[in-house]
Amino acid sequence: MNRAADTRQAAEAATPSGQYSGHNRISTQALTSLAKAAAADALGIHAHDVRADWSDDGGLLALSLVAPIRIPSLTAVLRDPGRVPALGGSIWDRTVHAKTDILTKVTELSGASLSRVDIRISGAHVTEEGRVR
Repeated sequence: MNRAADTRQAAEAATPSGQYSGHNRISTQALTSLAKAAAADALGIHAHDVRADWSDDGGLLALSLVAPIRIPSLTAVLRDPGRVPALGGSIWDRTVHAKTDILTKVTELSGASLSRVDIRISGAHVTEEGRVR
């Protein structure tokens, strides 16, 4: 056998199921863009409205987000109180649920190990959904 074949066989034997050895890295910018998109989806806003910061939490990544949340107008809620539960409940309930969604989505798509997601709601994007008068 030639030297290249020996090297290839050694690499295949050293890694499970023929995977290649080496490093894969996801840049901080890519992780931040992913986190912003996941938060925007969970909170019903645009990704450019989300601020994301990363920190070390005992070897895992901790994600801190600052973002507004989408809410219906008060007149819309007065006309139809069922809109609040339809959106997922109170702002508090929706934020708690969003944490889980964001952590799961970022972990699944990036492979990064997140310890937690902290969200600070910075405002409200009021939407007037319904008929135009």
